[in-house]
Amino acid sequence: MERVYTIPLRDVKKVPRTKRSPRATRYVRDFIQRHMKSEDVKIDASVNEKIWERGIQKIPPRIKVKATKEDDGSVLVTLA
Repeated sequence: MERVYTIPLRDVKKVPRTKRSPRATRYVRDFIQRHMKSEDVKIDASVNEKIWERGIQKIPPRIKVKATKEDDGSVLVTLA
């Protein structure tokens, strides 16, 4: 199963500036777990680089990802 999501990251901006990028990565993982019904989520390096592109403080307001669920139940998240 393959789906494309636009994940809003504006709620992550409510945390302190020095914790935004790590929190955004965790938020992407939680979002995918909630929507794809899987505990095993693997985030591709390209998604991580997109979040960290402008540093720890200036995260993008939203990110578009493609989530692919494998037969064993694991989910791989890549940039769309």
